[in-house]
Amino acid sequence: MPLELDKYDSRILALLQRNARLSAEMIGAEIGLSASAVQRRTARLRDEGVITAEVAIIDPRSVGRPLTMIVDLEVEGERLELVANLKRWIAGEAAIQEAWYVTGDEDYVLIVTARDVDTYEALMQKLLVENANVRRYRTRVALGTLKRGMNVPVDL
Repeated sequence: MPLELDKYDSRILALLQRNARLSAEMIGAEIGLSASAVQRRTARLRDEGVITAEVAIIDPRSVGRPLTMIVDLEVEGERLELVANLKRWIAGEAAIQEAWYVTGDEDYVLIVTARDVDTYEALMQKLLVENANVRRYRTRVALGTLKRGMNVPVDL
């Protein structure tokens, strides 16, 4: 059952999504609560799993990973051990930024970042060698970034 959120929780979440480095004092001044009330609410949001991580978002180009690929992945079958192996493999690959189990012709959609085409191709060859039930994959190269982020609307 989802945690019951009020307008203060919603505003705290919205502010933290924009800048996780805001202090409780700064948030409190913005929304009209004391710093200790903000700290209690933020701790509860973390404990309940509403806030799952607080991270820095890095521009891939600035760290030498200018290519982004969108990969549609189709598997042969849904045998539990093969699917579990694939999921572990995906989770363990740092170049895979996002992975979605989806409906439609493909089974998974991956967002992959790479230094160059050769690095990407090596990753895909490794995928095929280490995951026998991958039937095929289709790659689309992102030509530009229109929007990147993890912000979730928290309107009440």
